[in-house]
Amino acid sequence: MEKYYLNIEDIQGRKYIRIYTHIKNMIIDGKIKEHEKLPPIRKLSEYIGVNNTTIVKVYELLEKEGYVYKIVGSGTFASEIKKYRAKDDKKNKNIIQFDNGNPSNEMFPVEDFKKAVNSALSKSEGSIFEYDEGLGNEGLRDRISKYLIKNGINAAKDDLQIISGAQQGIDIVCKGIINYSDIVFVEEPTYNGAIEVFKSRGAKIISIPMLDDGIDIGILKLKLDKIKPKLMYVMPNFQNPTGISYSSYKKKKLLELAEEYDFYILEDDFISDFKFDSEDNRPLKSYDENNRVIYIKSFSKIFMPGLRIGVIDIPPELMKNILWAKYSSDISTPGLIQSSLLCYMEEFDWDKHIEKMDKIYDEKYRVAKECIKKFFKGRIRVRNCSGGINFFCELPRGCKSREFTDFIYKKGVSVLPGTYFYDNVIDDRFFRINIARESVENIEKGIEIIGRSVEEFLKNNGENEAIMDNRLFY
Repeated sequence: MEKYYLNIEDIQGRKYIRIYTHIKNMIIDGKIKEHEKLPPIRKLSEYIGVNNTTIVKVYELLEKEGYVYKIVGSGTFASEIKKYRAKDDKKNKNIIQFDNGNPSNEMFPVEDFKKAVNSALSKSEGSIFEYDEGLGNEGLRDRISKYLIKNGINAAKDDLQIISGAQQGIDIVCKGIINYSDIVFVEEPTYNGAIEVFKSRGAKIISIPMLDDGIDIGILKLKLDKIKPKLMYVMPNFQNPTGISYSSYKKKKLLELAEEYDFYILEDDFISDFKFDSEDNRPLKSYDENNRVIYIKSFSKIFMPGLRIGVIDIPPELMKNILWAKYSSDISTPGLIQSSLLCYMEEFDWDKHIEKMDKIYDEKYRVAKECIKKFFKGRIRVRNCSGGINFFCELPRGCKSREFTDFIYKKGVSVLPGTYFYDNVIDDRFFRINIARESVENIEKGIEIIGRSVEEFLKNNGENEAIMDNRLFY
């Protein structure tokens, strides 16, 4: 209890904020270990010398910010602090980065885009630096509308809102329609950035497991019979982190359930532009006949992630709320970025660029798939996927992904532990490989390192021979 000590006489202002900060810093610094149980409310309040209500507020704020989690009947526990290595890895060129989802700069037409920027500046006569309120650049929305129509989405330009990346899209949708204690369904596992946004709005998250052909419709139906969600967040094509794509049946069934149970679906589309091995890479929105889908299209994986630009196709009844949420976030996406992208799409061969990206990603995917088959040899399982840039890997039971990611990092490969992709803190054995950033040569090298090193990890970390025999998968 000594580490929780605070001199109450020295605390100025709101006591619960100072106590919250004190405990938060101990969790961040590792003085309170991951999954360590915090003192009971009454015991801590007596020790510090404050009333119970103050500690209740402290624990509630810590939980809301993700620093602790509660287990009914057991108490309050320190969460796993998710510290990314991506920034440090940039300094270490010897690290193969399978934890970073950003494509490499070499993949993009930098020189042509410079010309597009100059073209946008010469045409604007200064207006390009003014706020572009409303839906965004009309010409860009019209051009993106035509691109979406080619992909099966019948979106008029006035249905589209330009946004500053998919993450902002998720945020403004939540601001526009999610209230405190609303229910949000998500895939399990799923994108951590979305989970954090839903939590920040005070939403209650219900996770539905993924099968190899998409979300588990049986479990979803059971949940819907008991709980009505306001929103469901999905990635139907090449899902992050599993790479799973929904079957045509499940895409249609999900839309039927949304209509029957009266909820909206937030579709996050970051790479359905390419087919890979998928039998159906059509966006869910292309099947939507009842305006149940709020569609977010990100350009981060197909055109310079640092531009931070994307688009939302918004059902008419939600347009006003989401427009307000966008305005309150940043007024508008920078006009220079919008106009420059429009100039590139009009003055250079956008279709040719997409074809080039398709070939690059397809080669990376096929090389990675073949290397996984060759080097993992049953020691590491990988979820069945039909394409994309992510492979979700499973170690034998008894192993922990955090220990493995630390181990393989020392071998020169950085991967992301599976705990990033779950709402509930778990001792899991999963990790994600993302191939967007690395070259084909490094993909081959990195997967070989993982495959050849796993035996050493299992020997050093296995508690018994069952791990080595791989029986703990079952």
